[in-house]
Order: sequence, then C-alpha cells, then structure tokens
Amino acid sequence: MTDALKRLSDEGVAIWLDDLSRKRITSGNLSELIDQQHVVGVTTNPSIFQKAISQGDGYDQQLADLGARKVTVEEAIRMITTADVRDAADILRPVFDATDGQDGRVSIEVDPRLAHSTKATVAEAKQLAWLVDRPNALIKIPATKAGLPAIAETIGHGISVNVTLIFSLERYRAVMDAYLTGLEKAKAAGLDLSKIHSVASFFVSRVDTEIDKRLDGIGSDEAKALKGKAALANARLAYQAYEEVFSSDRWEALEKSGANKQRPLWASTGVKDPAYKDTMYVTDLVAPGTVNTMPEATLEATADHGEITGDTIRGTYAQAKADLDAIAKLGISYDDVVQLLEDEGVEKFEASWNDLLKSTEAELKRLAPSEG
Repeated sequence: MTDALKRLSDEGVAIWLDDLSRKRITSGNLSELIDQQHVVGVTTNPSIFQKAISQGDGYDQQLADLGARKVTVEEAIRMITTADVRDAADILRPVFDATDGQDGRVSIEVDPRLAHSTKATVAEAKQLAWLVDRPNALIKIPATKAGLPAIAETIGHGISVNVTLIFSLERYRAVMDAYLTGLEKAKAAGLDLSKIHSVASFFVSRVDTEIDKRLDGIGSDEAKALKGKAALANARLAYQAYEEVFSSDRWEALEKSGANKQRPLWASTGVKDPAYKDTMYVTDLVAPGTVNTMPEATLEATADHGEITGDTIRGTYAQAKADLDAIAKLGISYDDVVQLLEDEGVEKFEASWNDLLKSTEAELKRLAPSEG
C-alpha cells in the first residue's frame, strides 16, 4: 500500500477524523488511527454524537449514574459529550504538544438551537471550554449572521474556535474578519495571541449535491458538463481568499504579536454521488496550511487508492471562477444555493440534537435505577 496519507500530510494538509465515540476511545481505535493513519485531530457534531450514543452499550454506566442523579437530559448530553471530547483531547495531547498547539485538536459544537443568538452562543462557548477544560479543545460555532459577532467575542476571550457551516465565499470573508477582530480584542485585553487557534470549516460536498440537482433539472449538455465542478471551484476560491486575507497589513500586525493563521478546513468531504471518485474532495483540495476532516470511509479510501499529486489548489483560480460563472449563466443563483445550504445545515444539526435529546432521555429511563 502506498502511503497516500503520509504524502498528504507532507503537502501541508492536516488529516482530522470526522467522527468520535466512546468505543473509538476505549478500544484503542483512535490511538491506532493517530499512530498508523496520520490522523492529527478530531471533529464532532450533533449527528456524530446522536449516532454514537444510540448505538451499543458504551454509555450505559454513565447514563445509569446520571439517571440516578436525576439530571436533566440537556445536562446528561453535556456530561457525556464533554467526557468523550476530554478523553479524545488527552489521547491527542502529544500531537498538540509536538505541533505547538496547531493540531492535536478536538472540536465540540455549541447547542445548534442557539445558532441565531449571539449572546447565548458566547455563553455556551465559555461554558463548553470550562467543562472540557483542555487546551486542545476547539469550540464549534456556526457561521450564521448571529454567529459572526459570537466568533469575534469568543476569540476575544482567548477561546480557540472551529467556525462551522461555511458555504459561501462572502460569508467566509466575514468569518476571517471576525477572527481578526477577535484577535484584536484579545490583544487589547493583554492575552497571549500565540495560544489562540482557529479553523474555518468550509463545506464541500453539499454544494455539489445541490447544484448538480439543479443542473440535472436544466438537462442540457452544457449543464451536464458542469456537474461535479461547483464544490471544488468554491473551495479553491475560498483558499484564494484565505491567501489574500492572511497576507494583508491587518494580519501582519497581528502576526507580529504572535497570532496564528485561521486555517481553512475542508468539511463534508465524503462523496455523495457514486459517479465521482470517492477521494475527490481530498486529492483535489491539496494545499499547504489546510485541514481535511474525513469520515472514516473517506480516510480509508484515501489510504487505499488516493493519488496525491502535490498542490491541486493554487493555479486553479481562473478555472474555478470560470466554472462558477458558467453555472450562474445557466440561471442557477449562487447566493440562493449557499443560503439554502446554510439554513438546511442549521436545521439538520438541530434535528440531530433533538434526536439526541429523545434517544438520551429514552436511555436514561431504561437505565434508571429502581427507587431504594
């Protein structure tokens, strides 16, 4: 087997796993992926935890204890998820130390029901950072309009953030601006900027899913020829924006004070259309200073047959812009697509959170000790 994952790491792409469960922690599987598959970080979301808690018996003892204490379902979920994140953070601590805090990171998301409230999001971010209590935790905040000032404020408190659910180039620029604003606040407060880290999770596959559906609806040869091009074009132009912002005078002033760049993170990298190569959102998005968080199936596919051919982003900007322009000329509105995807993204995570509440409540009842 060729070591495609090592080559990917050597190109400056940090490989993170988009999954976590208690079983993955206790079985030694996470340690194994770090040792053998070049995994240097973990991302979670409400859907991942909902799946983990509803499968198997790995959480039974903790759920029984929480049930005995008659805690609320919300508190039970926070105790369970922060315990997993804390344990994963401890397993990844050597990576965190070796990379001077850049990798070895584990992300945990604020309650998605707070996505449209700035104040509640900041309060939740502070609470999660306190509960997990690990320097290598990242608090995930969605890039909604209400999320932007919450990102700046949270960074201003010295809390490292993973900004999630970014679909549009305009919103991505606003996210980078929020990060720089947060660093400026942290600097004014006398905080050590070198300890603050952030990634910006730019979602990939869902863009193709939505735009391809619309191209199929048009049905012309021209439309069919553009299928599978939108997501890569969008992500590549995001990297161009990243290069611009992190070479600006504003950034350089912060960098002199020890600030770290906010790395672009490619999220939603599992390929949804079987017509496309299953590693496309990995091999075609290679550039230094990026993170790719992969579901395990994508990680395995890349390890097995991913072809890493060097940088596949820089030098593609003109073509990427031409692809998005050609899609727009067919009457597909970019702004409409990205807004729909953001709305759907928040709704999906809210639905997963509600499913998590229901399944955890059922488990608490099932495992509740008889009185006495």
